[in-house]
Amino acid sequence: MKNRGTINAHIALIACNVVWACDYPFYNLLLGKYIEPLAMVTASLIAAAALSWIPAIWQPRERIEKSDWAMIIFAAMLMGVTRKMMMMFGLSRTSPIDGSIIATLVPILVLIVSLIARVDKLTIRKAVGLVVGLTGAIAVIITSHSPTHPKSELWGNVMMMCSGTVTALYMVFFRRLVSKYRITTTLRAIYTISAVVMLPIGMDSMIDIDFADMNAELWAAAAFVLIIPTYLPNLLLNYSLRYLQPTLSSIYTYIQPVLAVALSVAMGLDRLHTDTIFFAVVLFVGVWLVITSYKESPQQPQPLKN
Repeated sequence: MKNRGTINAHIALIACNVVWACDYPFYNLLLGKYIEPLAMVTASLIAAAALSWIPAIWQPRERIEKSDWAMIIFAAMLMGVTRKMMMMFGLSRTSPIDGSIIATLVPILVLIVSLIARVDKLTIRKAVGLVVGLTGAIAVIITSHSPTHPKSELWGNVMMMCSGTVTALYMVFFRRLVSKYRITTTLRAIYTISAVVMLPIGMDSMIDIDFADMNAELWAAAAFVLIIPTYLPNLLLNYSLRYLQPTLSSIYTYIQPVLAVALSVAMGLDRLHTDTIFFAVVLFVGVWLVITSYKESPQQPQPLKN
């Protein structure tokens, strides 16, 4: 049963990273062209909140202690609202290739936040990985400002990096909260609060969506990003943590830029530049050095995605 669980955990990791990889080109089809980022943030949070209540049908109710509600609300504002807005506005102003590459920087950002919070120690291997990874990421961000990268903008990539930084803050400072309750309970609270906060802010943008201009392909892309990646992959990811170390789940994130690049090029949304390949490899090497610096890594909560 343990071996079977391990195999299923690997399958779950592959599935959720494949789903998240599809986000980048599909969002690129819609954001800023047919759906404004604010409308997409609001709609996706409403969808996620609705889906998060489905497990409540068969799961016994789990009560959240009063002392934890302040942290729950903070987590909702941080991960549900702030990160989501940075990600959507970032993806609307950058290419799906650059966005997916910058997203792999999260393990390094987690290390930086952990060092500042003094919950981790710096080693030579971590320091080298930190410098190498940041060099690659900064190079990807800066080169987006050049004329050879017409589909990317500097501020779009900066917002994508800020989105990753918010994820890192969540992973470091909300470990106890996430591990205290069932993941379905935590997600339900966070997504519901986020949706309630965003609804009055983004309602006008949602009303202004011109659905008549969207063809069947765009409707399919919208349905995908609103329903598939908002909730289910987070459950798959947390299921995998029962059997696999979180460092291994970080390695699986490399699926995302590879598949996102392939889809983006195949769909004609972007083309792969030589300098992007080089700087991406530099970034991946840095992340790999950081991840492999942990011989034994304790269980850590994974970030909410999308």
